[in-house]
Amino acid sequence: MAQAIQKNVDAVMVKDNAFILKAKQLQPKIYQKKISPQKIISLINDPSAIHHWSSKIVSDANDYLNQSFHSGDSFIIDFGQHNVGYLSFLCESTGSPPDAPAHIKLTFGETLCEIAEPFSQYQGWLSKSWLQQHDEYIDILPSKINLSRRYCFRYLKIDVVSLSPKYQILFKDITFNTVSSAPEHCLSYQSSDPLLTKIDQVSIHTLRNCMQDVFEDGPKRDRRLWLGDLRLQALVNNVTFQQHDLVRRCLYLFASHRREDGLVSSNVFVKPDIIADDTFLFDYSLLFVDVLYDYFNQTNDRQTVKELWPIALQQIEINLKRCDAQGLVQDSDDWWSFIDWHEKLNKQGASQGVLIYCLDKASRLSQHFQPDITQALNQKLDLVKRAAQTLWDEQAGFYTSGEQKQISYATQIWMVLADVGDLAHQQKLLTQLITTPPEIGMNTPYLRHHYILALFKTGMKQQAIIEIKAYWGKMVEFGADTFWELFDPNDLNYSPYGSKIINSYCHAWSCTPAWFIRQNKL
Repeated sequence: MAQAIQKNVDAVMVKDNAFILKAKQLQPKIYQKKISPQKIISLINDPSAIHHWSSKIVSDANDYLNQSFHSGDSFIIDFGQHNVGYLSFLCESTGSPPDAPAHIKLTFGETLCEIAEPFSQYQGWLSKSWLQQHDEYIDILPSKINLSRRYCFRYLKIDVVSLSPKYQILFKDITFNTVSSAPEHCLSYQSSDPLLTKIDQVSIHTLRNCMQDVFEDGPKRDRRLWLGDLRLQALVNNVTFQQHDLVRRCLYLFASHRREDGLVSSNVFVKPDIIADDTFLFDYSLLFVDVLYDYFNQTNDRQTVKELWPIALQQIEINLKRCDAQGLVQDSDDWWSFIDWHEKLNKQGASQGVLIYCLDKASRLSQHFQPDITQALNQKLDLVKRAAQTLWDEQAGFYTSGEQKQISYATQIWMVLADVGDLAHQQKLLTQLITTPPEIGMNTPYLRHHYILALFKTGMKQQAIIEIKAYWGKMVEFGADTFWELFDPNDLNYSPYGSKIINSYCHAWSCTPAWFIRQNKL
């Protein structure tokens, strides 16, 4: 399977103006809250800390900011919690009249490593422009500065790059105006377990910061609507903020701009116009069906689901074409399926599971909206399930994937979620996964979510709780106040992009512990 960036500039995309209008009519209210600096901190090189950086308090922010600053001065503000929004501040001069512009540099960090490690050293393959920094040249003092770009951070480093020797600069009224479409309060829940309570709180704050005019994947990066992330955010939204119209808006957005054959894109831009990206993923397009199915179960909104059902069915029909006559998904170098960030992962087996899982949801929806095709869908479901059995390796006790018959966590997880085999078989498979873990493991909270889901599905509740505490609890232990896009407990600097400083440290697909905790009353 190809691993480079997708470019499909020749793809013909078709807009549905009726759906675009409906999506625009569902534009959410944005709530704002002003946050002030809490502490001034300094960095400590700490081998026991995440990324080897911790901090110590230098001063209360209000006290520290009463002083004036010279060229070459710098300081780091801790706002106390990760948030998303807009920065403003007042700059004044003291001393002689300012006879040259003030040049200040602002560096924004979700984590301390973004403050500590120079952006100039970044060598990753994602655009350096995602790194959050800003140079401001102030010609007239005093001056109120309102940054137009939205930033996502807890820590702010201010460097006074250059002033005239004749004057110094003062910073006043530093304000972080936070924004989210999540209301201030959500459904209350209190676990009896203190660690699960903390994990629940961090999960909710992660979702809150990703809830903007759409469900964003990450407010630092990529700042847009991804289908895989939406599916998991919608689950957590069901048990927290219950902003179902935002889910509805996102479904209309995906339906509003599709490839000419009807395939939905993996992600959508909404500014300046609604534009579907030219990236198409086998699993994400299928998961449109599951998002719609969940939305229907939560809202019983028959009108919306009836409108979008034909598009959901198209995703099934298009992706079934990748199967051979026996119903097995065909692996090759010209198709794309996400599943997990793992350069060695063969995705055929897991994709077979996703197809089965979503075909089952399509069959269930068809009973309400097109019952005359339910039987045909069930026949297809039986076919692809039988095909999945051909991937079973009796000697290994695992399902395999691809020509090399690779064994991975992802394939086993998705076979369980696809309900391949009976319950005893699935429990035995997951037990073997725990006792004899494959070399191809899990790199993201996204795949880890599906692993936890498989454990709950098979009644392995205690193991699921252990896994939640060990994984998300470890992030809490490292000081996370939002959950991260990527976390490998065995490689704390892991990044598929070439550098940890461009990773997203508030990411939608990481917020699902709140759903597990509340749904299962943990």
